[in-house]
Amino acid sequence: QVQLVESGGGSVQPGGSLRLSCAASGSIFSFAAMGWYRQAPGKQRELVAAITNVGKTNYAESVKGRFTISRDNAKNTVLLQMDSLKPEDTAVYYCNARSYSGTILWGQGTQVTVSS
Repeated sequence: QVQLVESGGGSVQPGGSLRLSCAASGSIFSFAAMGWYRQAPGKQRELVAAITNVGKTNYAESVKGRFTISRDNAKNTVLLQMDSLKPEDTAVYYCNARSYSGTILWGQGTQVTVSS
């Protein structure tokens, strides 16, 4: 089974940037869509951004204009560029993949902390 491994989390000051990377152990062409979710303490997991196999993107209203999702098919990787970070972006970020058959895969998560 394909595994998803996130990297790139860390601590940053408000207004800073981070880039998250999700590397799949197999071809991402096998997925209909991939995305990033986040979960803050005491809150439900929420969609941050998603990208389909043909490159169509979708963003949460709270991150539009600040975050950019992209995919590198040659490297089987999905990236999330996060700019103008705010304290409310603090959460554990999870990579997600959905196969054409509906199977959902999750990565282990990476912590993002935005604080002065």
